[in-house]
Amino acid sequence: MLTESFIISTRSLEKRTNATTAKDLGIHVYEYQPNPSLKSSFKKSSVQPNCLAVNATHIFAAQADKSVIHLATGRQISTPQAHLQPVTCLAVDPTLNFLISGSLDSNLHVWSIVSLLSFSQPSQDDASQPRPLSPLRTLTNHRAGINAVIFGHSASKANFAISAAKDNTCIVWDYTYGTVLHTFLLSDSPICLALDPADRATYAGYEDGSIQLLDWYKRPSQIHPLYDPNQQFTPTQPPTTDRWRLHEHSSPALCLQISYDSTALLSGHESGKIHRWNIAKGKYSDQVADVTLPITNLHMLPPTGFPNAPTPNFKLHNVVKPRYESSLDSSRSNSVIPSNYSFTAQFTSTLPLPDPPAHYSELDDALTHPSFPTSMLDRGLAELTTLNDLNTRASSDEYNNLMQANDSLKTQLDDALCRQREAIVNVLKLEEGSSD
Repeated sequence: MLTESFIISTRSLEKRTNATTAKDLGIHVYEYQPNPSLKSSFKKSSVQPNCLAVNATHIFAAQADKSVIHLATGRQISTPQAHLQPVTCLAVDPTLNFLISGSLDSNLHVWSIVSLLSFSQPSQDDASQPRPLSPLRTLTNHRAGINAVIFGHSASKANFAISAAKDNTCIVWDYTYGTVLHTFLLSDSPICLALDPADRATYAGYEDGSIQLLDWYKRPSQIHPLYDPNQQFTPTQPPTTDRWRLHEHSSPALCLQISYDSTALLSGHESGKIHRWNIAKGKYSDQVADVTLPITNLHMLPPTGFPNAPTPNFKLHNVVKPRYESSLDSSRSNSVIPSNYSFTAQFTSTLPLPDPPAHYSELDDALTHPSFPTSMLDRGLAELTTLNDLNTRASSDEYNNLMQANDSLKTQLDDALCRQREAIVNVLKLEEGSSD
């Protein structure tokens, strides 16, 4: 049976109330279906919005007012100051090549993760290369602080990013070239964003707890609406019917996530409630849970229970705390790999070998061993020597044949020139005789 779960993080209140131990804990794992219930809780921690990351084996939480990050290698990269005000959100694209940071200064910076993690930085004297540890480009169309930013699900160059800001706008970007694909004018300031798994629509959460649907296909177009030149420069204001409201007043929606089957939207609120919305009907459905503390982050986990599900070929046993390396700061244009840099992992299964070819040869067998047999190397050297001798003799014979052909052609050319001269003399004599 398939099981779908989600992880939430909470933030502590200024005035704490008496609550159960489970509700005081900061990070919870809930089973979403088939049996909605609390599965486990982790140690007490207060996590701010956009400060929780989850992968297949670990949960990474940046504690409020602490800055705690865990990395597999312990390597910490520090960039020069790029934003003028605090960073409010981060997002990584599906290819793991780009990072976007949003700030209260209303700017979005696009970073190259490959460049940030590279041990060898480009020279600062080369004007054709970007400055070390600097953003690739800056997106500046917003006029107020950035609240949220997310990426599309595509792994191609046509992927996009979506940002929401306090200026009541939501902008879709082509972050590869830094251009605006479309702008949505909203009635309120969006706090959080969620994207449909098929990249068909965006959902934004508001201060009053309502949800705004941004349907990209609302307006007819011959091509994809984001790339239609007739629509790119015309901002869109969604209709009031696309704003889903609760039956009663609710607190701000701080985080949004869509279920695996794309039929439900989950919203985490400052009141500690998790609400479910019916996407097909476009309205509120029911309440999933209530933890009494503000829900700052919500992550849906991939379903488990698929038959013959693939397993990773390696796993990490230790999670290393950050360790800043002064040799990797921006003052050095080129740096080598530190002597204490290490990455330790364990293979969980035998590495797969390539499929054998239809006609398996001795060479194919030798390629799967650490070294070639001495007898094979001796035969190969002997064949190369023989081939070189044959090529030398063939080249000598070919040269002699070419010289003989050249002499023959020269003789034929001399004979032809001699006959031509004799013919000219005879013609002149005939002309003189006819004139007499």
